[in-house]
Amino acid sequence: MAATAGSFQLGPDAGRVVIKTTRAGLAAKAGHDLTIEVTRWSAQVEVPAEADGGLAAATVRADLDLGSLEVREGTGGAMPLTDRDRREIKKQMTSILGSASATFASSRIIPSGSSGGAVEGTVTLNGRTQPARLQVTAPGNGQYRGSATVAQTGFGIKPYSGFFGALKLKDEVTLEFQLTLPES
Repeated sequence: MAATAGSFQLGPDAGRVVIKTTRAGLAAKAGHDLTIEVTRWSAQVEVPAEADGGLAAATVRADLDLGSLEVREGTGGAMPLTDRDRREIKKQMTSILGSASATFASSRIIPSGSSGGAVEGTVTLNGRTQPARLQVTAPGNGQYRGSATVAQTGFGIKPYSGFFGALKLKDEVTLEFQLTLPES
């Protein structure tokens, strides 16, 4: 996973951050697996020169505004996802998360060859901190994609359930990102 040395300020103009949920329960066929975009986020990436440790010594910090979540896609379900469904889901997310923010801070970068690796660190949400590991690929020059799975309950969030518990979200959600570092 190669990277150009420099200091990079990133936000939605440099890429996308999405959260993917999956459904469970007896009525799972009625619900939707969701793709939810974080529309306001920022990240600071510091990559030292090769002589100073290069990519292995890099640091990453990201702040996600969870008040900016927007439902982009719903797959599965007995019926297609409607605009009304999106509004109801948004209302549920707001009642659960409020105007919370989540923060990721790296503690270690683990390069693996020229096209991938991992970023280990912590996620803080609701005053709770949990370890996280982002698996990262570099499909092109300055382009990065990655994902991590986190458990909602680790942050004191009770996964959504409806229809008297017959429809619920799985505890684990997947955070995915894709971004392009600007040329320095």
